[in-house]
Amino acid sequence: MTTGHLDCNAAAADARLTTSRLEQLGQVAREAANLGGSVLMRHYGRLVSIQQKARAGDLVTDADLAAEKAVLASLSEATPDIPVLAEESGAQGDVSDLCWCVDPLDGTTNFAHGYPFFATSIGLLWRGLPILGAVAVPFLREVFWCCPGSGAFLNDQQIHVSSCSSLDESLLVTGFAYDRRERLDNNYAEFCRLTHRTRGVRRGGAAAVDLAYVAAGRVDGYWERGLSPWDLTAGAALVVIAGGKVSDYRAPNYDVSSGRILASGPGIHAPLQRELELVEPFSEELYAS
Repeated sequence: MTTGHLDCNAAAADARLTTSRLEQLGQVAREAANLGGSVLMRHYGRLVSIQQKARAGDLVTDADLAAEKAVLASLSEATPDIPVLAEESGAQGDVSDLCWCVDPLDGTTNFAHGYPFFATSIGLLWRGLPILGAVAVPFLREVFWCCPGSGAFLNDQQIHVSSCSSLDESLLVTGFAYDRRERLDNNYAEFCRLTHRTRGVRRGGAAAVDLAYVAAGRVDGYWERGLSPWDLTAGAALVVIAGGKVSDYRAPNYDVSSGRILASGPGIHAPLQRELELVEPFSEELYAS
């Protein structure tokens, strides 16, 4: 594991991936994400099944399952040697070293309600460290993708994080985990504090899209907790390769298994991290009915 901010180049080197192999894997991720997004659009507004998983509010639809099936088939054909960790079907092979992380439908609740902020996310992970990935936002016909050494792109245009250097002038985005009703560590206090210290905080409801928007400079920073590797891998790589910084809230090391992420342009990363360190969760009385 590296110390401090995520370094996709170091992770790729540690995984012994050559430049040509990285370029090939970047295209595999882009094509798989685009395929997943196409499947989602065929189901959009025409859902047959919406079910709740073990956690309250965590949904799965027939679109999730269809998109994942298509993506897994694509990855298996292109890279049969790389195991896959997918949201719906779990681990396929030994995912402790190099593996694909697949979220066939990030933003399922949005999708189920017809709210067009959702994506298919495909990321390449090495021992807990993102290397590259792609995020397809099919309703907008946008595919964000990246590869160490090549850069980060929106469709075929290169993208960069914002140059914002003042937290007061920043626009942030965040989210709230499915366990927010059961835990005081639920991001509500952080949301309130940073709403008062920035130009605003948005809540999109799809972590991969939020991170892609940071990479493209549409928002200046993002933080969240309670996430899974398939939520984070592609988006975290996008931010870093687009010139941004990715870290944990407080921990000196970054690993997607923590479920926490702080991602931003370099100009506001340190002050944003300091603000998060100052936040204390709201008291239990606030939630008493």
